[in-house]
Amino acid sequence: MQPTTYKPGPCPANPARSPTRYVSRVTDSRIVSVTTTVEAPAATVFAILADPREHARIDGSGSVRELVTGPDRLERGAEFGMDMKLFGLPYKIRNRVVEFEEGRLIAWRHFGGHRWRYELTPIPGGTRVTESFDYSPYNRVGAAVIRFAGFPERNRRGIEATLARLKAAAEQDADHESGD
Repeated sequence: MQPTTYKPGPCPANPARSPTRYVSRVTDSRIVSVTTTVEAPAATVFAILADPREHARIDGSGSVRELVTGPDRLERGAEFGMDMKLFGLPYKIRNRVVEFEEGRLIAWRHFGGHRWRYELTPIPGGTRVTESFDYSPYNRVGAAVIRFAGFPERNRRGIEATLARLKAAAEQDADHESGD
């Protein structure tokens, strides 16, 4: 299967407000990734991602409600629980941080095995941020169920909206930090 790549363009979640270009990709490799540029330092972006209390602030999927349990700051091996809502049904989920590199990479997973990953690359004037939904640990049957349920496309849309919110939050925090 050839990768389906969506051409760069304004964020569909808020096209009038964000001139930032987004590149989305859903591939046969069972990874859905979206990349954008945030006009804030990587440390500012990472501070938001590493604080589970901030996740509801940036969630664009509409599923993250609030932190239930967890540390103030995530690190490798940290566990945190969230109140969630999917298809109108509330539930609780417990996550474990499984990838962590200060200021550059954070990923967590829950019992299902798939990962939510954020990769940060400092660039002149800001940070390139890639968020991924990685369901590669699933076997063929599990991956087929994920695809049949429409999660790759649903999550791509959620990631685009989350990155738009992360961009706005990080840029606001950076402005506040600089005193503007």
